[in-house]
Amino acid sequence: MTDKKIDAVTLSTPIIVGDKTIEELTLRKPTAGELRGLSLQDIMTSEVNAMLSIIPRICEPVLNTEQVNGLEVDDFGQIAGTIRGFFMTPTERKMIETMMNGQGQSSP
Repeated sequence: MTDKKIDAVTLSTPIIVGDKTIEELTLRKPTAGELRGLSLQDIMTSEVNAMLSIIPRICEPVLNTEQVNGLEVDDFGQIAGTIRGFFMTPTERKMIETMMNGQGQSSP
């Protein structure tokens, strides 16, 4: 698992904006300034209001408040998880990688 600065999320329910259909959002790791007014603890726990605030600041194409508020819950959860991943420490990344590599393997 690498320290990604950009990640894409495919939406299960596309967003319709005029005659354009958005099926994927690109999220980038936020800068310190983009966290202004937000609590790191709230971001780390994927607190809904914090996520609703940060998503428009770091997604491409840019979504407005109404569009972010209208995200389907499964898409919102996937986006929030991706954002949370940007804040993982190397130790957390290694632990998750180890757990994922161990899935599906049975003991003798």
